[in-house]
Amino acid sequence: MFLGAVSEAEALINIKRQKPLRMNVDYFFVDAVPDTCSFLNQSLQDRGFGARIGTDIKVVNNRFENEADRIKEFIRTKNPRSGRSIFLLDQYGYKDVPTSLVRSILTALPAAEVILTFNVDSFINFASDSPVTTSLLQQIGIPDVLRGRSIEDIKKNEKDFRLYIQSCLYRELVEACGARFYTPFFIRTEGHGDYWLVHLSQHPRARDVMTRVHWENNNNFIHYGGAGIDMFQALGYSAELDDSLTGQGNLGFCFDDLAAKASIETLMEQLPHIIYANQEGILFGELFAATCNTSPADSARYKEALAVLVQQKEIEIISPDGNRRLKASTITDKDQLLAPRQTSFTF
Repeated sequence: MFLGAVSEAEALINIKRQKPLRMNVDYFFVDAVPDTCSFLNQSLQDRGFGARIGTDIKVVNNRFENEADRIKEFIRTKNPRSGRSIFLLDQYGYKDVPTSLVRSILTALPAAEVILTFNVDSFINFASDSPVTTSLLQQIGIPDVLRGRSIEDIKKNEKDFRLYIQSCLYRELVEACGARFYTPFFIRTEGHGDYWLVHLSQHPRARDVMTRVHWENNNNFIHYGGAGIDMFQALGYSAELDDSLTGQGNLGFCFDDLAAKASIETLMEQLPHIIYANQEGILFGELFAATCNTSPADSARYKEALAVLVQQKEIEIISPDGNRRLKASTITDKDQLLAPRQTSFTF
């Protein structure tokens, strides 16, 4: 996946370049199972990457936690300023990558992005009030995830106990990982239940790019929360989920055209409250950074909602040089979002 994506990106970048640009990327593939590493080596050979094994492509037979420090040091040496890197931690299940390990990566490498898989359906199916579940939560690094409530109590008293547990689990997981920005979206599978593809980073731009991927590949991605900036309220804590409000049907919010329409319309209702609460206005970049973690929307859908609000004279958007923004495509992070001089009222 990574090798193919980089090759494709290089090809696109070099379409009109006389002097080709080459990406300086190193790859570490780490797996604890010897047969898996052997299969990967053979696959790389079959796809024409064999000559690069041992140079920029490293296949390591070990547990990731045993290799993490060495990989982090390699990245710091190669890119001392920011440690730009992507970690895809595709664990088998939900307990092989403790939150302390993710936190150590994000602390040591400020520009790192972590993509973590977590089989949440499997966890909920397995979870009980036994010491085994308690031990598992301690291994993951989230021992207080249910805030003192028992699984039996949650299943008995919550209308949708699965959504409730998902919400508690997700909040605790991202907090323990120490990421400032994250996405709470799912991959749908056939017969194995949904699992989280959690993107964790320290920068809103990285979060926005990942969210854009979900919108561009809406056949497999899904989330079960609301359409605006309060999706956690709908994710497990709302007694009733109104399809007309959230844009979610029985299959959830699927990042399709219906979801995009619901997201933009909901943002149009919610964003003015934040903008009006700031007498001096708020920068678009600040607004997005403050709210994006609890929204399925990317910056493009934020800008579409704001552009309609401008047309309806509900808000004004002023550029750093004093010009008015009227189109979504022209809005930048440094633009000031303001209440209009004369607020319109509908009777």
